Amino acid sequence: MSRVIAWVRRNLVVLAGLLALGYLVLPNLVVLAFSFNKPVGKFNYEWNEFSTDAWTDPCGVADMCQSLSLSLRIAVAATIGATVLGTMVAFALARYRFRGKAATSAMIFLPMAMPEVVMAASLGTLFLNMRIPFGFTTILIAHIMFCLSFVVTAVKARVMSMDPRLEQAAQDLYATPTQTFLRVTLPLAAPGIAAGALLSFALSFDDFIITQFNSGPTTVTFPMFVWGASQRGIPVQVNVIGTAMFIAAVALTVAGQWLGNRRKATA
Repeated sequence: MSRVIAWVRRNLVVLAGLLALGYLVLPNLVVLAFSFNKPVGKFNYEWNEFSTDAWTDPCGVADMCQSLSLSLRIAVAATIGATVLGTMVAFALARYRFRGKAATSAMIFLPMAMPEVVMAASLGTLFLNMRIPFGFTTILIAHIMFCLSFVVTAVKARVMSMDPRLEQAAQDLYATPTQTFLRVTLPLAAPGIAAGALLSFALSFDDFIITQFNSGPTTVTFPMFVWGASQRGIPVQVNVIGTAMFIAAVALTVAGQWLGNRRKATA
């Protein structure tokens, strides 16, 4: 018994990490399992029969793939816009001194601290007062505003940890500012930029509150479709889409880790 206790003490951190990971992965495994279910009624809450009908016909539910396509287009556009703007803001905050820098930093991080519904309502009021029609454009602007803070946080942390002597060495070797940025600065900041972009895509694709306040009558994103379907029974195809997104995210993470380890091995 004493050996077991000693082993648990030595591996307590690992066990806690495995328990936390299992707690996070368990809902995704449930979604995966029920994506192969063939429910009796409208609700896919109880296991009935194994079936691959939902996987062979993921667009069998009316308007679901249209809403998925809209969410993907908004997420990609919002990711590009937030990543470009957030990277420039992060470099400005990390590398330069200017009047109002502290206030700018506070305003940038404010959307991360305030409730999401406050930002959603304020943006909706702004668009309404400016007489901007609600639709794809208003959702895109709102998502870029929401994701911008997360990109700035990720990129700024990376830029501040970069060794400035590497850029100085490139300048000593007669590299132009453009060459220094493209061949030294940008590759060093790439992990932070990629992290901010992936986080922006996930937040934009999954967002419901901001989208609900700034969408039009014909712009129904995938989260809004799921919310509407939950009142009359969520189809099994929703589990299929969720499982596919989970597998894609895991594949990207594993690929990123593999590429990183390969670069370290060849360095």
